[in-house]
Amino acid sequence: MRIFLETGRLRLRQFSEDDVDNLFGLNSDPEVMRYINGGKPTPREEIRDGIIPFHLGVYQRFDGFGTWAADARSSGDFLGWFHFRPVEGKGIDLGYRLRRAVWGNGYATEGSRALIRKGFTDLGVQRVFGHSMAVNTASRRVLEKSGLALVRTFRYEGPDVIAGSEHGEVEYALTKAQWQAHTAS
Repeated sequence: MRIFLETGRLRLRQFSEDDVDNLFGLNSDPEVMRYINGGKPTPREEIRDGIIPFHLGVYQRFDGFGTWAADARSSGDFLGWFHFRPVEGKGIDLGYRLRRAVWGNGYATEGSRALIRKGFTDLGVQRVFGHSMAVNTASRRVLEKSGLALVRTFRYEGPDVIAGSEHGEVEYALTKAQWQAHTAS
């Protein structure tokens, strides 16, 4: 297990082929998937044959970037994941998906802030952005508490029917200069 980053309560590590059941459990919760695809579970075979190999491939292509499994440092329990991946012309995409049982405990903000700090201080990142459904107030709050500011609202054009999609999606962003100014004050 290759550990990428640790915080006070989280251990972010590379995914492995042994994480199929962890992701299957996470992606089988309709509330976790509500703003992703309308609440549909991801088939186990898709996780095993597509999602896990995709994550493993990103580690090989991009040093220091990818999707990181998030485990509780105290127990080793799988809590979910964070991604921090380059998107050409936009910067680094920050995202997270956590088990419903740990929502509201500050893990999403803790992991996001740690990735942002690592990106700006160690990885040469100049801009971090994240997006969410406009109606997903909990995710929007995490982005705000992580230092990102609303940049735009845009039309949802995804393939899935998602309640609230008529309100569109939102993008938040933070530049290295903004982050440095905020951390210096």
